[in-house]
Order: sequence, then C-alpha cells, then structure tokens
Amino acid sequence: MKRSVAVLALGVFSVCAHAQTTTVARPRILGIDHVSFYTTQPDGVKALYSGRLGLDSALPVEYGGLVRYVVGEQWVGYSAAPDANATDRMDHVAFSTDNVAALRKYLIANGVTAPAIEGRSDHSLSFTVADPEGHRIEFVEQDQKIPRLRTDRLASTDAGPPWVSRRLIHAGFVVHNRDAEDRFYRDLLGFRLYWHGGMEPDKTDWVAMQVPDGTDWLEYMLGHPEHPDLRLMGVLNHISLGVVDMKKAQALLESHGWKPHGGEKVQMGRDGKWQLNLFDPDLTRIELMEFKPVGKTCCSEFAGSHPSE
Repeated sequence: MKRSVAVLALGVFSVCAHAQTTTVARPRILGIDHVSFYTTQPDGVKALYSGRLGLDSALPVEYGGLVRYVVGEQWVGYSAAPDANATDRMDHVAFSTDNVAALRKYLIANGVTAPAIEGRSDHSLSFTVADPEGHRIEFVEQDQKIPRLRTDRLASTDAGPPWVSRRLIHAGFVVHNRDAEDRFYRDLLGFRLYWHGGMEPDKTDWVAMQVPDGTDWLEYMLGHPEHPDLRLMGVLNHISLGVVDMKKAQALLESHGWKPHGGEKVQMGRDGKWQLNLFDPDLTRIELMEFKPVGKTCCSEFAGSHPSE
C-alpha cells in the first residue's frame, strides 16, 4: 500500500520541487505532535508504557485507535494491526502547526494532494498526506483554548514523578531516496539539518532533520534493504524520548521492574549522547536519549539547537 502511494508521490514532488510558488506563505511547523503505531499485543504495550515508562494513558482521538500514552504535551498512539504478518508497525508521524488551513493551502499551491481537514474529539484539526516514499505524515493544529493533556498533571506521586520522560524529541523511519525526501522535508517544508552520521566516519546512515520552527527532528534511516523484516523494521521505524540524565532514567526504569538485557542497555551513541533502547511486543524501538551530547560526536558537528525538557 505504501509502495503504490510512494510512486505517485515521487512523481508529484519531482514535478513541483523546482516550481514552488511564493504567493502562499508556509505557516510554522513547531514539532512532533504524536506518533502512532500498530500492535498485535496491546497488553504488552500497556506493560511497557504504563508500567516501565510510567506514562499515563488517555482515550484515543483517532479512528481505530486503542489508546494514547501521554508524553508531556505529546503522545504515542496504538491501534490494532490490520495485518499481523506485515513488517511495518508505524502508522504515521504527526507534526504540529499553528495554522493547519494555511499549511494545507501552501501544500496544495505547491502541487501536493491534501485531503480535507478533519476535526477530532480533542478539538484538534488535522489532515494527512503521503511523503515521497509513502510515509503517512499528519499535520495537526491544537485548539489553544483547550488545555492540553500533560504528563505532569495526569500522574504524580509523593515519591516523585513516575514517568521516565515527558518529551518526544524525534521519530525515525526507513528512507531509500534521500534526495526525494529532502525535496519534500527540506525544500518544501523547511526542515533543516541537525546532525548526520553513520557506523563508519565516512558513511551516512542517519540524517536528523529538525522542524523549521522547533528542535524536534525527523531521522532518515538510510542504507537498508527495501523490505526489512519485522525485527529490523522495528529498529528503524522508531521514536525517541528525551531524558536529562540517563543514569536517573535507568534507575527509574529499574524501580518499575525493568533490568538491562540483550539490546536493552545504556550505550553511547555516535552523536555523543547517552542512549537506551526499549522494545515493545511488536519489536518497535522506543529509544531513550539524553537531550545534549556529553561525548565526542562522529562524522559531523551539530548544526542546530538541542531540545530540552
């Protein structure tokens, strides 16, 4: 399904990339609003997010959604997997904007097919498009008159906050054609390079593209087979939750019953940031990452500001 959409999208973007109009201004794109996944084991997802990560849950606002887990003012959603044998468990990535109608107008003016805006039960407005490789990308405008769900309002104890993180700082997915994705995210939407690197100093495996009006980023996961299996796809199509201090984050995880095992352990990333990978029951990776680097970065220097709590 994504493949067929991608072929169409690539044609659209290749035509419009060098014919962008200047008569319609692009409104701000502020950060990640939420990321949604599919699952075959919702009870296991609950054990991870509510149990290990200490996040509160909320009612779904999207059609077919089972549950949302609140991360500060953002959230991670899950719905039932329509195909248990499919290897891709990522449903969509949603970015926040302060004017969804103007953003839709801007995209249409630049040759992108954008459906009608929909309203949700939380009073948000949104629409979804396909990027050049068929990834579903949603744009959301929140009603500023409605208080947002917040982790620190939903869950608190006398012993201190139970949540491991209250900030979703990036989402990543498989990218095969970086040039095509750059024409969409960089040239059309205004995303900018934050950092790039790889397992080898002279190789680029990851490209972090920050939103134009914030510090959250989208990570291109490059150089992988066209059809990864479930395990590899779960590593690649992932989210990252920011933490101030990884030692404290690990201690809190352990107080919730988690212990380091296999690939779930603290390690220094190639970007000089401490990281810890967790996996949901469908093998989707939930990466914990410190906001700022403390070690030496490989491959490139950071070109943008770091996120914070």
